[in-house]
Amino acid sequence: MSSEGPDLVCEVDNVQGIVDALTAVRWKRQQDAVVELSEHGVVLIVEETSCLQAKVYLQRELFIKYEYGGAQGRPRFGVSLGLLVDCLNTFSVPAGGRSSSTIEIRYPGPDMQLLLNLYLFANSIIQIEIRCYIVFYILRSVDSLDACIYAEIRTRIPETISWDYNFEPAGITPLSFTVKSAALKEAIDDLEWPGSSVQIILQPDPPSVTFKGEGHGDLQIDFMYYVNTDLLIAFSCDRQVSYRYKYKFLQATTSNIPSSVIRDNRGSKLTIGRGGMLKVQHLVSVARPSIPHPHVDSAGYQQPSRIAYIEFFVKPEEDESTIND
Repeated sequence: MSSEGPDLVCEVDNVQGIVDALTAVRWKRQQDAVVELSEHGVVLIVEETSCLQAKVYLQRELFIKYEYGGAQGRPRFGVSLGLLVDCLNTFSVPAGGRSSSTIEIRYPGPDMQLLLNLYLFANSIIQIEIRCYIVFYILRSVDSLDACIYAEIRTRIPETISWDYNFEPAGITPLSFTVKSAALKEAIDDLEWPGSSVQIILQPDPPSVTFKGEGHGDLQIDFMYYVNTDLLIAFSCDRQVSYRYKYKFLQATTSNIPSSVIRDNRGSKLTIGRGGMLKVQHLVSVARPSIPHPHVDSAGYQQPSRIAYIEFFVKPEEDESTIND
């Protein structure tokens, strides 16, 4: 580690919000991630077979403390997503009594570890489960009931991201729609029965979105704009387009939508870019419930800075039968 200090020291007051955001991109048990640091925040990237990529954007404004070491470039390190989520999940266990807790994240440690410190204040109660590749220490003050739980997570040199790209629009008019996250998840879950691929069709007249599953059977789900604006919140399309996507990749975009997103009745935005690239965007709250924060006003309105942005990119199947102008 550089003698000048760590690349990043940050603190967050809602560990569960971070867990929810990271869990949203955890579509299988064994999954590696690349973490990228910058003065603007933290980005976590996961991908599979060069056909599916997901990014979690944790902007610096959602942290109560964010000190970036000013390293040249953008430091990157590899980490097991499962271990990181499990460790943070352990730290997110509610403390008992009238207590509060804050987690500090620091990188790198003396041996390039990711270091996590959980500060528990008076009357906090927490259980720790020791897992492989995570070392926990519990430090308690002699003069008070306060304690600190300290964890180290091994990191590694990250593999090259096989397809890091700029998402390009398909034309002057965006091909996009916003649908309630709960309705989107339900529709994609229902499409599991037909089989291997799902066709997404956008058409301007009548303005609608169709999900069509084909395989062991056929199933079609229509979202009609103007008919039910409670589900299909926004719609933009100037021509008919149609692309097919592998079901397992499409399912990954909604399989772990946090319950907080469903509870808050949020919407998810889907955009089709050049060549049929599908971008799926979710918003996950990281505001600490019932606790005042500079980013939450007196009316309880949550500012955008307390939101984690989740993006999935899904490549289409090559199919000459799709209809695209």
